[in-house]
Amino acid sequence: MSLTIYNSLTRQKEAFKPLVAGKVGMYVCGMTVYDYCHLGHARVMLAFDVIARYLRHRGYEVNYIRNITDIDDKIIQRANENGEAFDALTERFIAEMNTDAERLGILPPNAEPRATAHMGDIITMIEALIERDFAYAADNGDVYYSVRKFEGYGQLSGKILDELEAGSRVDVDEQKRDPLDFVLWKSAKADEPHWDSPWGIGRPGWHIECSAMSTCCLGNNFDIHGGGPDLKFPHHENEIAQSEAATGERYANTWMHAGAVRVDGEKMSKSLGNFFTIREILDKYPAEVVRFLLLASHYRSPINYSEDSLKDAQQKLERFYNALAQCADAPAANLDNHFSKQFYAAMDDDFNTAEAIAVLFELVRELNKAEGAEQQALAGQLRYLGNILGCLQDDPQAFLQGDDVDAAWVEDMIQKRADAKANKDFATADQVRDELANAGIVLRDSPEGTTWSKGNL
Repeated sequence: MSLTIYNSLTRQKEAFKPLVAGKVGMYVCGMTVYDYCHLGHARVMLAFDVIARYLRHRGYEVNYIRNITDIDDKIIQRANENGEAFDALTERFIAEMNTDAERLGILPPNAEPRATAHMGDIITMIEALIERDFAYAADNGDVYYSVRKFEGYGQLSGKILDELEAGSRVDVDEQKRDPLDFVLWKSAKADEPHWDSPWGIGRPGWHIECSAMSTCCLGNNFDIHGGGPDLKFPHHENEIAQSEAATGERYANTWMHAGAVRVDGEKMSKSLGNFFTIREILDKYPAEVVRFLLLASHYRSPINYSEDSLKDAQQKLERFYNALAQCADAPAANLDNHFSKQFYAAMDDDFNTAEAIAVLFELVRELNKAEGAEQQALAGQLRYLGNILGCLQDDPQAFLQGDDVDAAWVEDMIQKRADAKANKDFATADQVRDELANAGIVLRDSPEGTTWSKGNL
């Protein structure tokens, strides 16, 4: 089965055919770095982490670019509120972003271009748009894009220009020729960070940053452009208009958008008090539990975050690790059987991690029934396929026992119970088991001895 990807531009699944055989150029809109990353950021980073992992696993040479927006209105405002330089603020939150991503097992992209390092490319693209009559410089030093000059505007989002115009407005200090036009270059206000340009000192608009960075890193036409659900309009729509007008070439062949994150069924929002940063969540739950929760739904599907959903993810991971604990030393194994065929079929169908995980559960059921060499081989296959998703690589006992339990106390209690059973003092043995159970510790007896794990969250 060939790999198919749902293209947001055409609104259908398409057989994936890269521009250059065996190679993939992928650009994903990254973070605007003025605060800690939240759960929505985690969803996008993780979705494209798995996509890049799987493409590489399938043998593609992937050039994965995820940009950093390190200059914009929110950054300037936050820096002013903090009384610090804007670049000190962005450096701090870039480091925090990388820490969050590493904890979630998200591999770094091949490159992370920053807007401030591409001012020359941004200015060159704006000059090309003016020369081609798709943009104009206003008297105040701003430069605007002429939306109506681009015939294909609205193709990604399905927006209609006349309907957009009905809901648009123009601020008093703007010098647009049309309410729909958007800014490419902003003239600098007093005490703002700024750069020299043919139109005076200023800084770029947000949309032109990504157009310049993506084409600089991947060329005028590349394979995949991705991002969060809120970027389809206006950001990605504007990227298409700018890039194709400036270069005269098709911009990205395939557009991919991750689904939204909802919290207890509602949109995540600071105003609703249900806004969670990645680090807040990881302070309460193991990183692989959060990763598994986000992978358990198809990347395009909305995902609901709640305490119950995390508990469910924890329980499911425990089933995997309990199975692996039976064969803790089994090496990863790439078996050619119906499990691998079903797993790859799921991933080849628009990276359907939900279906791929369902296959892993079938594999676990078979593993639990098997014995000897067959069980070892299936455990190795579970490790192998799990690694493609960036999961199931921990030591089983370490995962099951957690890092917030006094392991020495538990081991002492297990020995106390064993001594009581040896002395036929079954009342004391039962009392010890109950005491451990009250502490959230689950015991498992086998001919090889007693093992333990931390109970569900």
